[in-house]
Amino acid sequence: MPSAILDSSEPIDLSVVVPVYKGAPFLHELHRRLVSTLEPLVARFEIVLVEDGGPDDSWSIIETLARQDARVRGVALSRNFGQHHAITAGLRHARGQWIVVMDGDLQDPPEEIVKLWAKAHEGHDCVLARRARREDASSKRLGSWLFYRVFNYLADLNYQYDGTVANFSIISRRVADTINGMGEAVRFYGGFLTWTGFAKAYVDVKHVRRRGSESGYSFFKLMKLATSIILAHSNKPLRLCVYTGLLLSALAFVGGLVHIARVVAHGSPVMGWTSLIVSVWFSTGAIISALGILGLYVDRIFTEVKHRPLFVVRKTTFDE
Repeated sequence: MPSAILDSSEPIDLSVVVPVYKGAPFLHELHRRLVSTLEPLVARFEIVLVEDGGPDDSWSIIETLARQDARVRGVALSRNFGQHHAITAGLRHARGQWIVVMDGDLQDPPEEIVKLWAKAHEGHDCVLARRARREDASSKRLGSWLFYRVFNYLADLNYQYDGTVANFSIISRRVADTINGMGEAVRFYGGFLTWTGFAKAYVDVKHVRRRGSESGYSFFKLMKLATSIILAHSNKPLRLCVYTGLLLSALAFVGGLVHIARVVAHGSPVMGWTSLIVSVWFSTGAIISALGILGLYVDRIFTEVKHRPLFVVRKTTFDE
């Protein structure tokens, strides 16, 4: 395949950011289909492949593609940081005026980028692909539905996605720059898009059943990711602790009045039982309330003092 040469003095119209984990079976076809889709669409584009510390030979394939095609930019992370950190790395290395984010397993066909591009140029800074029919196992669809329902309740974001919307999207340069300026250690691309407040549009796209290998997300990985995202984007669980503590205290107070009235009216068969139970209930509620309030402050401090790098780049196919 002849090498395509890019003039670094000219702006790049479109970048495609692809996090890669166990992506070796898909990379050659992904590159071929991206090139055939993008060449008629824009004058200048680049494909940013971020290898996220996978156990296969994805990186060697990326290096080969980069040697054959200068429009391919490979970034290898030092270990497996996770999909959303890999997306962050890709966004920070992308140079395009518009940026497409997509997975590399070909479940979202590269040809659908044409729809995203057309919709974006109607005046939208952010366009998300909505899977008209999601071709996943029922258990995975159910897990996504439950996650987004819980997330919508706990997170202080108007996050309106459901299982039909994932990472496949196109964003403008100013949206990408805004996300790049967000330094949270726990990354969630979709949540960041919502937080930025830019108006979003949606287009229906095809979704293809995953071929060959299994998803890199096991059930326990999904649970860990969901827990981290919810705790990072919301302090509502801590507020629920406060409300629970206050409720227990109120119930203890009411219960105390009821027991006192019974003792006055009928006497107590066990001396000291009423005062002991009321004091235990009340103190338990007070402790939970205090821990919840303390947790709110710890949550703020914990969020602000973490300054670790979001990812570590081991190697690239280009000079940074």
